[in-house]
Order: sequence, then structure tokens, then C-alpha cells
Amino acid sequence: MKRRRTPEANRSNALHPGAWWIWALGLGTAASRTTNPLLLTLLIAVAGYVVAARRTAAPWARSYTAFVKLGITVLGIRLAFAVFLGSPIPGTHLLVTLPEVPLPHWAQGIRIGGRVTAEGLVFALYDGLKLATLLICVGAANALANPARLLKSLPGALYEAGVAVVVALTFAPNLIADVQRLRAARRLRGRPDRGLRGLLQVGLPVLEGALERSVALAAAMDARGYGRTAEVPPAVRRATTVLTPAGLLGVCAGTYGLLTAEGASYGLPLLLAGLAAALGGLWLGGRRSLRTRYRPDVWGVRAWLVAGSGIAVAALLVAAASYDPAALRPGVVPLVAPSLPLWPAAAILLGLFPAFVAPIPKEPS
Repeated sequence: MKRRRTPEANRSNALHPGAWWIWALGLGTAASRTTNPLLLTLLIAVAGYVVAARRTAAPWARSYTAFVKLGITVLGIRLAFAVFLGSPIPGTHLLVTLPEVPLPHWAQGIRIGGRVTAEGLVFALYDGLKLATLLICVGAANALANPARLLKSLPGALYEAGVAVVVALTFAPNLIADVQRLRAARRLRGRPDRGLRGLLQVGLPVLEGALERSVALAAAMDARGYGRTAEVPPAVRRATTVLTPAGLLGVCAGTYGLLTAEGASYGLPLLLAGLAAALGGLWLGGRRSLRTRYRPDVWGVRAWLVAGSGIAVAALLVAAASYDPAALRPGVVPLVAPSLPLWPAAAILLGLFPAFVAPIPKEPS
């Protein structure tokens, strides 16, 4: 029997969920640096391939299709806005002239209808495709990362906020799974599952199931002592209150300094000082938490490789955007076909690395 180099996923070697989020955010950062439709399509293909290769049969893994549909919907809405509300891009290739609705003088700069040009539509296509790619990257993280395990890895000071975020993240996948299950049951019974009637008859059981899950979750959290905190000295509470907001403010100011030419001298020191203060505040705030961690997730070599691939894609696309911005942001006036820059495309292909190094999910029995 041929031995596989990539092991099958189990509880001991499962990839840290934070690595998946870092990888997905790296792809999203790369998408935010370009409007080239070829590069954006390549990013979508990379995210889709990794999801197809490494997602499990868990309920949250089924949410990726919903994010893809949401991205397509956003792209369609952006194109519709460009058609009916106009575009700020001047164009000479007239496609159609719609009846224009007269607006009062205080609405200058806004129009409904009028000229629709090819340049305006292409600009809207590039802009909408970038937003759709960002949504698909977030959907890939939702499909690959276990939200419950991600919650266990949060610092104690962020545990309560993390619970709210995890509940919000798992609501949509569970809702989608309930809709699919109820529609399949209605089809087996020969009842309609499409149209307004089918939507109304499926919606009520879905809402009832969501309410039952909420009540069960509240009972489970109360039984496990959620919300109980330990007594800490007043000095520790005051230090936490000062360090955490000051550190986050320093991170914001330092990041702004790094992004502007005038703040290059103070940006990095302020960013590092803000990170140190914020981490100190989180560490002190974690002393109020009474919870313990059972079998905590280990950040291993494979997690470093997965997270590093996303960081590498983001860093290389940021560098390419500053070195050759015309290739990553093709113009629409004059209207020319976009070209595929080879080095940025090769950098995006590094995002495929998790499909070969992450543990292979178990086949459903």
C-alpha cells in the first residue's frame, strides 16, 4: 500500500483554525490590492480549490456555496447600479441610452437612467469582482476553520466577545443546513419547495429550529458557568482599562503612520508600542477568566506553512502594487483588454500550498 505524505486529519494533528483565517485574510488582502479581473479570478480559483480539497462534512463547511452566491449577487447589484444610476467614469463607447428621470437641483451629481457606456460597465465589473472575491475569501475561512476550536484559542480577555462572534458565524451555516434538510424532506413528500409558497412553508420551521438552538445554547452556557469571573485587585482592573484602549489606539495610529509618507519615522515605533500595550492589557484581562482549556490546539509546522502561504501572497501582491500599479489596476479609459502579469499570478499560486500540506479530512462514513 502506497503511503501518503499528507496524513489524514484527526484530533491530534488537526490544523489550527487560526491558520486558515490568516491564510484567507492574506488572500483577501491580495484581492484588495488589485482590480485586474484575471488576478481576481485566479484568487477565486485558488480559494475554491483549497476548499474543495480540505473542507470537511461539518455544517459550517457547507456555507462556502452561500458566500459564492452572495459574491455573484453583489457583482450583479454593482452592475445594476452602474446601469441605472450611472458611473463616474467618462466613456465614448455608448451601449444604450435609458430614459432619464429628472431630479431636483439639490440632487446634482446624481442621475437615474441616461447614457450607459462600456467603460462604465467595465469599471463596475472590476469593482464588483473585487468585493465578490473578498466575500469568497471570507467564505473559504468559514468553510475550513472550526469556529468552536477557534474560540478555544482566544485569550481569556476576549472569550466573551469571541462567544458572540462564534455564535454569529455558526448561525448562517446552520440556517443553510436547516433549509436544505427541510427542502429535501418536502421533495420526498411530493410537496413544492420553490416559489413563495415553498419559502413560507420552509421559513417557519427554520425559525423554530433557530429558536430551539438558541434556548439550548443558553442553557448549556449557563450550566457551564459562562459569565462568571474571578476577583482581581483594583489596580489590575485599572491597568487593564488603560492599557487595552491605549494599545489599540497606538496600533491604529502606527498603522496610519506606516501608510503615509509623513509618518514613516514614528509609524513603526508607535505600532510596536501599541501592540505591546494591547497584549499586556489582554494578558491582565485574562486573569478574570476562570475557564480552563481541555486539549488545546497546537500551532505546529503545518499551521505555520498554511498561514505563511497566505502572508506571502499578501506581501508579494502589496509589493507588486507599489512596483507596477498599472498591471494590477488596469485602466478602462481607453478601453483595453487586461493582461495577466506573470509574477503576481505566480505569487497567487502560492495560496495553493494548504491543499498539499494540510491534513486530509476524513471521508464521511
